[in-house]
Amino acid sequence: MSDLASEQAKAATAKPLGLYVHVPFCASTCDFCAFYQTKPTAEGVERFLAGIESEAALVEWTRPVTTVFWGGGTPGLLSPRDLGRLAELVHRRCGGAPAEWTVELAPASVTPQRLAALRAAGVTRVSMGIQSFQPALLDALGRQHTREQVYAAYDLLQAADFPSVNLDLMFALPGQTEAEWAADIREAVRLAPDHLSTYCLTFEEDTALWIKLSQGRVKLDPELEARLYESTWAQLAGAGYAQYEVSNFSRPGHECRHNLNTWHMEEWIGLGPSAASQSHGWRGANVADLDRWQADVSRGERVTEDRVALTPSLLAEDALIFGLRMNAGVDVAEWKHRCPRAPWAGVEELLGRLVADGLATRQGERVQLTNRGRLLADSVGAEVMEAFRPLVPA
Repeated sequence: MSDLASEQAKAATAKPLGLYVHVPFCASTCDFCAFYQTKPTAEGVERFLAGIESEAALVEWTRPVTTVFWGGGTPGLLSPRDLGRLAELVHRRCGGAPAEWTVELAPASVTPQRLAALRAAGVTRVSMGIQSFQPALLDALGRQHTREQVYAAYDLLQAADFPSVNLDLMFALPGQTEAEWAADIREAVRLAPDHLSTYCLTFEEDTALWIKLSQGRVKLDPELEARLYESTWAQLAGAGYAQYEVSNFSRPGHECRHNLNTWHMEEWIGLGPSAASQSHGWRGANVADLDRWQADVSRGERVTEDRVALTPSLLAEDALIFGLRMNAGVDVAEWKHRCPRAPWAGVEELLGRLVADGLATRQGERVQLTNRGRLLADSVGAEVMEAFRPLVPA
């Protein structure tokens, strides 16, 4: 076997390693967004790129990176030149081309020049946040793009011929009707992306929508949310999109590998302000502030926030929480083997109750939520957390 073939064989069997880069720049803050962001300046972008280079040098890269994800913020606010500079860093640290490389883009930031820079870099997947095709709903969310910009951006993406394209949609928006959501789904299907993510609006603390909720200007409607979930699943299944996680649907072979690796509790490196990491026995995040993050990095420090040891018990807990959100479910036997000292008696009692209540099914050691269970996935996750308390030291 040649040296190249040997290296490729090793890469195919190695444990996945993700790389997430948080690009914190946004021209404005959407009413629902709680991700760290700041307005771009030439000086700020330069400090960010230099900081990413410095932070990457602090990481012990033990094996090649298999998946890359650039999120934000709006990575597409970087100039084509700066996108290329950031991509060069990825190539130097990945040990070769990653199997999947996703970049989030906002419709208003999509240009032929930026797309050309991303294609030249080797990006394989673009995720575009459109949220809705309804102008009034976009305005209610504080989105800074129009329906016309969505169509223009999508045409450019198709012309650029990325191997995979995802569109993000949101439902249960203030004032949204069931008919409007069904129309958004139909329009998204008409465009025929490879992947669709459909998120129920959540009211994150300290966002503009949270303030409106606290003031009674918008209201929650759990019954409507449930109907919208179920109608989404039915529409997309009928259109040939397989659901593989509560909010994610794809054509065959277009599942987001980076997210799957994360949900399976594999390792990933996070670079940039607020970016989370799970590697080298630790989980934590960088400080959510561009200046403070750069100061930390200049002192040789990273992952300083919410830092916890990755005990087998913690990994088992999160593997069940996220595994049950996936249609494939979770193999309980695998985690019993990896973490025999977790409080499995309580977990088994919970799983038995979920099956008895019609919220889950079980075949051998594999547990999967039913459609009804997926409607309550957040509550199920909270119960899993409770079942793991108090944890037996791993």
